[in-house]
Amino acid sequence: MADFETLGAGRVGARTVQIDEGLRAHMNKVYGLMSVAMIITGLVAWAVGSNDALLSIFRDPVTMRPNILGWIATFAPLGVVFLFSASLNRMAASTAQLVFYGFAALMGLSLSYIFAVYTGQSIAQAFLVSAIAFAGLSLYGYTTKRDLSAMGTFLMMGLIGLIVAMLVNLFLQSGAMAFAISVIGVLIFAGLTAFDTQKIKNTYLAHAHAGDSEWLAKSAIMGALNLYLDFLNLFMFLLQFFGSQRE
Repeated sequence: MADFETLGAGRVGARTVQIDEGLRAHMNKVYGLMSVAMIITGLVAWAVGSNDALLSIFRDPVTMRPNILGWIATFAPLGVVFLFSASLNRMAASTAQLVFYGFAALMGLSLSYIFAVYTGQSIAQAFLVSAIAFAGLSLYGYTTKRDLSAMGTFLMMGLIGLIVAMLVNLFLQSGAMAFAISVIGVLIFAGLTAFDTQKIKNTYLAHAHAGDSEWLAKSAIMGALNLYLDFLNLFMFLLQFFGSQRE
């Protein structure tokens, strides 16, 4: 009897180790995909934003206000995200990865103006603070035993309100409202970073037994997209919060 118990315990232990190793590999893939997307976004944003001729295609050279093409570039990533999320299950994982990287390039185009508006030092400082905060928050989401699902519901409601406020302020152009939006935005995406990390982990653990490599690959891409958006929004709100504009 003891031999059967030992054998059973050994199998459970081996299965646990296998799941732990698979989870680490899955999370490494998520962070890897996210990092590549961030590099693509940064390179495209810098290439366009540091070239007056290219930037003038999308924005007024003096006021930096977007023209028609600029508005299209601004809102196109939002449409791509919705379409991507809706059609992911019908895509091959390799196709989904290419679409994700294409989305990252489009995001770089929409954010290229920051290199013309903000000083390079401000951009670097905001990125460094964002990276440190993201790492800590994501680590918390990965290691905490607390269930963050209730917090996620609250944060999503706050995100909807934040988007509405941002759209309203496009017309009001209120400095006080913009400041409040930046502060609230930092708090919301800080919380979403921890929530999304835990969600990625729990989703893997819930489906690891299935062994569906194609599904896991798509899950990693979607997880990378969520964390990419968390980091990028955290960076942008921090930049708006304390960034110094060029004179």
